[in-house]
Amino acid sequence: MAQNRTNQPEEVRSEFTETVVAIDRVSRTVKGGRRMRFRALVVVGDGNGRVGAAVAKGQEVQSAVQKATAAAKRSMIRVAITDKGSIAHEIQVSQGATTVLLKPASEGTSVIAGGPVRAVVTAAGIENVLSKCIGSNNKVNVVMATLTALQSLKAKAA
Repeated sequence: MAQNRTNQPEEVRSEFTETVVAIDRVSRTVKGGRRMRFRALVVVGDGNGRVGAAVAKGQEVQSAVQKATAAAKRSMIRVAITDKGSIAHEIQVSQGATTVLLKPASEGTSVIAGGPVRAVVTAAGIENVLSKCIGSNNKVNVVMATLTALQSLKAKAA
């Protein structure tokens, strides 16, 4: 907590929403046995067309999440959102063995998407979209494919 001039604690609020999509325990084998670390996949967005995601490792869960959050804030992209809170056109992007399909939806449809896609789309501020993951459902690949799809969207000419 930050201190203001009167030494009263004031709440520090971030303009970004942070969503932890996955936390995994990973290990490497060394001469003395296994060394355990944690890997965090975090999505960060402002709900107004900016979103980023990153993966980071740390000795503890908290340090992994903090590293991933900082990296996600550094790698934010701008997303073109229509007036109706959807995307301009249908798009399909592959990342590894994962293919993510995003389709625009009419007003009132809401977000119809699985966990990793929902985290990215919601953080970006998209309110109406349909999605389908084809192939592998590896969370890291799904998040990265969704980000690539959102980044390559063309804004609808008004």
